[in-house]
Parts: sequence; C-alpha cells; structure tokens
Amino acid sequence: MKQADKIALQEWERLKADIVRATPVDRKMTHAERDRHRIQLEANPIEWIKFFCAPYVKSEFADFQRRAIRRIVAHDEWFEVLSWSRELAKSTITMCVVLHLVMTGRKHNIILTSNSKDNAVRLLAPYRAMLESNGRIIAYYGQQMTPGNWTEDEFVTRGGASFRALGAGQSPRGSRNEAIRPDVFLVDDFDTDEDCRNPDIIAKRWDWWERALYPARSISEPTLVVFCGNIIARDCCVVRAGESADHWDIVNIRDKSGRSTWPEKNSEEHIDRVLSKISTKAAQGEYFNNPIAEGEVFKDLVYGKVPPLSKFKFVVIYGDPSPGESRAKKGKSFKAVSLLGKLDGKLYVIRTRLDKALNAEFIDWYVQLLDSIQGKTSVYCYMENNKLQDPFFQQVFQPLVAKVRRERGIQLHIRPDERKKTDKATRIEANLEPLNRMGHLILNEAERDNPHMRELADQFSLFTLNLKYPADGPDAVEGGNRIIDELLRRVEKPATRDRREVAKLNKRRM
Repeated sequence: MKQADKIALQEWERLKADIVRATPVDRKMTHAERDRHRIQLEANPIEWIKFFCAPYVKSEFADFQRRAIRRIVAHDEWFEVLSWSRELAKSTITMCVVLHLVMTGRKHNIILTSNSKDNAVRLLAPYRAMLESNGRIIAYYGQQMTPGNWTEDEFVTRGGASFRALGAGQSPRGSRNEAIRPDVFLVDDFDTDEDCRNPDIIAKRWDWWERALYPARSISEPTLVVFCGNIIARDCCVVRAGESADHWDIVNIRDKSGRSTWPEKNSEEHIDRVLSKISTKAAQGEYFNNPIAEGEVFKDLVYGKVPPLSKFKFVVIYGDPSPGESRAKKGKSFKAVSLLGKLDGKLYVIRTRLDKALNAEFIDWYVQLLDSIQGKTSVYCYMENNKLQDPFFQQVFQPLVAKVRRERGIQLHIRPDERKKTDKATRIEANLEPLNRMGHLILNEAERDNPHMRELADQFSLFTLNLKYPADGPDAVEGGNRIIDELLRRVEKPATRDRREVAKLNKRRM
C-alpha cells in the first residue's frame, strides 16, 4: 500500500471512530421505547438531525439554516441552491437533510456530483461513514452496510437506498436503483476558480448537467436537487442553477447590518481575525458571494511622488460624510475626507482619511489634513451636502466645526457642495476612469502604507458599476475633482470688458 493510501485509510478509521464516540446509544431503552422516540424525531426534522447527526452538529442552528431544512424537507419535488459563505455548513446541512429523507423512506437513489470524480468521492465519504458507523442510526434503523456492495464511490444500504459519486462529465447511465431512477441530485463544488476563467468549460459543464445528468431523473416521480456552492464568478454553474431554482438562498458570513449570520458558531472577533489575514478581494469572493474582478474599471492604479504643495495654485479638502455614526468595521458605509490637488492635468490624492468613524472624528480629519498643508498653498474645504443631507449639515456638522474653531483656534470653514449629482457609480466611472487610464490619477507614493490610503486603493480596485463593494472613497475623490475643475475654470477664465470701455481705450478711435 502506498504511503498516501495508508494515510487516507488512517483518516477514514479516525473519522468512523469519531462518529462512534459522538453517537452513544441508551442501551436501557426497550424496542418499543426506541420506536416511539424514532417516530417522535422523524416528525421534527431539526430534532432528528440534532440527534442522529450529532458528530456534525457542534453549534445551535441559525435561523437561515432552520428555514432551509424545513423548506427542503417540505417538498418532494424541489430545486434548491445554497450559496452560503464558507463556514456556514451548507454541505453538512445538506447531508443531514438527505440522511433524514433516506432513513424515513422518502428518497431512494442519490447521486452526488462535483467538479471531479475524486472530489465527488471525498464529499460522499461522510455519508458512507455515517451510515457505516453511526451507533444511533444502527440502533434505530438497523445495520446499513451491505458487504460486497459497499465501495467509496457507490454503495447501497440494507434499506435499499443507493448512493453514487460522479465527476462532472461522467456518464450517469446505469444509475437506476432497481426500478427507481435518481430522485436526489446533490451538486457540490461544481465550479472551480480555474474553470470559471474559461467560459467554454462552464458552458460544457452546464450542458452536461442539463443534457446528461438531470434528465436521468424520472419525469413522473418527484426529485430533489440541491446545489451547494458560492458565487465565485458572474457566470458560473451555481449562478445558472440559481436562476432556474425554486429557491436560491444566498447567505454571507455577515448580514446587511454587518453582524454574524451564525453568531452561535462564528463570533465577530473570529470573523475579524480571519478577514484581517486576507485581501479585501478574497474576502468578498469567499465570504460575501461577491466575485469582484480586481481592476475591472480602474485597471492599474498609479502611485507617484506629489510635487511640493507650493506648486499648486490651491488644494481642496473634500469630505463625504456618509449616513450613520459608528466605528464598527463591519458596517457598509465609510466616511471619507481627501486632500486633492491638480497640476498639469494630473489629479493627485495627496492624503486621505477613509474609515468608519464618528462625526467628531470626521471633522477632525479636516483639521489633520488642513494642518498638513502648513500654509504652503491656498486651501478650500468642501463637504457633500445634497437636500437630504442639508439638515444634518446644518444641525450636526456646522456646530462641530464651530466647536473646533472655538476650542482649537483653527480657521476651519467647510463649504457645502450642493450641486445636484447624477448616479454615484456612473459619475465615478465617467469622471475618474479616463484620468486613471491616462495615468493622470495619482495616489501619493509616500502614503502607500497608510491604512486609509490602502482602503482607498481597495475601493478603486474593487469598484464596479453595481457597487458591490463600498465606493465612498472614490466618491469623495470624484467630488473633489469636480470642485477643483470648477475653481480652475474660474481662476483661469480670461478677463472681459464692456465693448464701450474697450473702445474708449482705443487711441485711434475717432
């Protein structure tokens, strides 16, 4: 036996031993008591799963998991797609539900498919281990393993339920269980990052699903389909399945309010720890079902040395206050303040502040950037202020600015930018992308390692027109750029005089 096979066998035996330890049986129960208990559990799928799938139920179920269990169990004919983030147990929940349906006699012929045969076998292994070694299943439903008909890629229980692992592209022919066609299709990890880079592979794989695997079912008998997979590309098999499913359940590691969707298992501290170790792009793809193509609009960000401030006619400090007041890292909106200057047609992001912050901190960012100029050039301070924002500007920000002037003796005056703005995404793309493409949007090289500048670079890199990732930083840069252009036009506008005045100055005038 090869060393790799020995290791695989040891891991398999360890898995079975863990299942045995996690499923102790009360030997004092009579056969009648056990039957009553079984009937009671079968009537409540969630309690059934907690009891029989104890090796895999380490935390209390979240609400979205409970809803999914009830939804799938409630329908014999059903097509469900589970696009749950990593660490939300989509494959485990699916296995537990399928085992419930098999042991209660509702489903009989299960095909599990993945991107390859090896991966399908790996995903089928927990099913086989549970049926082979789960003491509670054996005690309540009898021995399941059938010697001679029990392999890693295909097996049939004593109750007559068959399981088969298929890799994408393999022929599903011969998958009948006596007269029963497949009545459960489990599709897990069907897409890979590499395959999604090749549209032809995705098209071929989806064609196999539609023309070979799915038609292996019976038309007249109800069939359950469960796709498990994250949205790892705009066009992938999971997305195509979701568009045709009876229900597409998309759940991220955090909800829209920025809270853990499964707090019973994943604490905020643990999520923060994990996300802090990977890039924003990776986090969005793996934990938020948001496959962002880095550099989709702003392809190559330019870093460069900023000319001395004295060379600028003026600079602008522009702020985007964003709604809400919180330092929580998990919220959606950022507050942004950027110090910008333009020279020879090039827009320089000299410094930036971009984070979740309180209103007083937001105003203090203006002070910090104003202090950094040290009188080397003129400065204009602006803040985005549309009609909806104006009451907040008048009642909250103006008093805060007045307090700063009074207590710190700083001449800070912030003008409201009341211009009517078009759609945020198209405005950023239309006004800043050409500058970036020409190499005229320049981030300060000296600030490259500043966390605020790194966040701004992320927001530019991950910018898309449907704004799947926050773009408050680019929005502030775009707003400041338009202010600069307007001020430059005003400064550089040629002086004009009344024609009669010019005529009086003409010495040759008769």
